[in-house]
Amino acid sequence: MFIFGNLFNAVAYILDTLLTIYMWIIIISALLSWVNPDPYNPIVRFLYAVTDPVLRPIRKRIGITMGIDISPMIVILVIMFLKYFVVSSLFDMGAKMR
Repeated sequence: MFIFGNLFNAVAYILDTLLTIYMWIIIISALLSWVNPDPYNPIVRFLYAVTDPVLRPIRKRIGITMGIDISPMIVILVIMFLKYFVVSSLFDMGAKMR
């Protein structure tokens, strides 16, 4: 059973890393929206291409209240929930199978 324990630990570690990277991409994209960057810059295009599919449905549901877009905060809270619930559960399952 230790093989499955190692598998759960590996999946949890990779998922934790990916969620952390995506959270920082969301933060950078939100900060860039404050300074009005060049839309033809390849880095800006990449950031918007990666974050818009996740942020757009949230923006449609809640709208922009008082001129502030809170959809990045909601996505970050969901990412934190996934990290603390799903990733921690996978680490615990991996530890119990060893």
